[in-house]
Amino acid sequence: MASVSFGGPAGRVLTMSFTSIDSARGRGLMDGRAQILIRAPAWFWAAVIIGALVVLQGNNLLLDTDTLWQIKVGAWILAQHAVPHVDIYSWTKAGTPWMSSSWLSQALFAAAYQLAGWSGVVAVTALAIAAAFALLVRRLGSRISIAAAGVVAMVAFALAQHHLLARPHVLAMPVMVAWVAGLIAAADRRDAPSLWLLPLLALWANIHGSFLLGLVLVGPIGFDALWNAQAPQRKILALKWALFGVGALIACCATPYGWDTLFAARNILDLGSVLALIPEWAPVSFAQVGAFEVCLLLAIAAVLYLGVTLPPTRILLALGLLHMALSHDRHIEVSALLLPLVLLTPLADRFGWPRDAAPASRSVATISAFVAAVLLIVGAAELRPIRLAADEHYQPAITALHAQNVTRVFNEDMLGGYMIWKGIAPFIDGRSELYGEQFGIDYFNAVSLQDPNVLFRILDEDKIEATVLPPLTAAARLLDHLDGWHRVFANDWAVVHVRTAR
Repeated sequence: MASVSFGGPAGRVLTMSFTSIDSARGRGLMDGRAQILIRAPAWFWAAVIIGALVVLQGNNLLLDTDTLWQIKVGAWILAQHAVPHVDIYSWTKAGTPWMSSSWLSQALFAAAYQLAGWSGVVAVTALAIAAAFALLVRRLGSRISIAAAGVVAMVAFALAQHHLLARPHVLAMPVMVAWVAGLIAAADRRDAPSLWLLPLLALWANIHGSFLLGLVLVGPIGFDALWNAQAPQRKILALKWALFGVGALIACCATPYGWDTLFAARNILDLGSVLALIPEWAPVSFAQVGAFEVCLLLAIAAVLYLGVTLPPTRILLALGLLHMALSHDRHIEVSALLLPLVLLTPLADRFGWPRDAAPASRSVATISAFVAAVLLIVGAAELRPIRLAADEHYQPAITALHAQNVTRVFNEDMLGGYMIWKGIAPFIDGRSELYGEQFGIDYFNAVSLQDPNVLFRILDEDKIEATVLPPLTAAARLLDHLDGWHRVFANDWAVVHVRTAR
């Protein structure tokens, strides 16, 4: 079988591994050691390879300081045996109603940190990512070769890699893949989804606010099932999907916040123009050639060359996922994981690939493979030295703030997570839904000096005693020349100014 290779050692390792497994199965000529390895299911190799690749870049998983406030909130949840209903971390929004739609993820991250430090956090993150890709390969492997499934997984991994961080959305990824795979499988059977999927959605609703996507997808995927069903079946099938949709809505509310969960998750989408100012929520830029653009152009070329046609309902689903990816950078990994599931059956039928009706194995060997994958990933995380870059970058600035005995600090939003971690109440942090649209716009105008008057108003009206900002921000450079302000610390990552007359 021909081998397909991607740039970089990670791509070659993954692609060669899946190709060798597929080839070995086809030949039937293996020595004793190879036979033992090949008996492991393909998803096992997907989990081990992806998990190892994630662990190898363990420090990069912790580059986003939002991870720090997530763990801090999780520690509070574990200590109080409750979930937060108001903000207790910032000084600008203290006491303001706030709900954490990611409370379970935060508790899991906090428990992992308390148990094994940063290695525990990396292990939990790597396990979630590995599980998502293992589920993807398992589903794809039912219709296409293992080598092809491995190639698709590698492409999806490359597209998702920039947003693979130790944050709640990663813990939701395997649940998302399992949920959508279950819905698509039901649509392919022209049947209603199993009610056993509903606990998955309830779990998702406690892990991350993206569960709203899972709820919304019930409609179009259900319509796909109706579109392709025989006319006599449609009425009863529509009733089954409608009842399942009601069950899904109820499942979304199976959280400590009840019905309010729906509104808490929606708040982030109501930020309006602020979303475009947050890098991960900004639209995709094609100013420079990247992996997403390359994959998109190759997909278009393949469709044109092969003359691929799809059912209208799957076209709509594919376009919807693609629109999400183009609208918000953070949704690229969602499209990368879900598009293969949406397109699998139509493409397999189009090219005459046989259906594999074999039921999923639940044998002792499968359970053993699952346990082995978990142990290998956790063991690799424990052996990998983890260093929190934020300590090196920002701790000196925090020490300088402590020395000044200040409480009303104006900070850059990405520094807010580290300030919470160190017990300093920030002006703003990564909880954009807490601060709201107008607050966020004022902050960005102040930091960038899009409107210098906004900065002056904040400094005066909020009685700011000190600022901590990246040294290249316009506001930090202005403060170097502003009467009444004095620079007390600076390094390559942060500069601290204090008001001279307090």
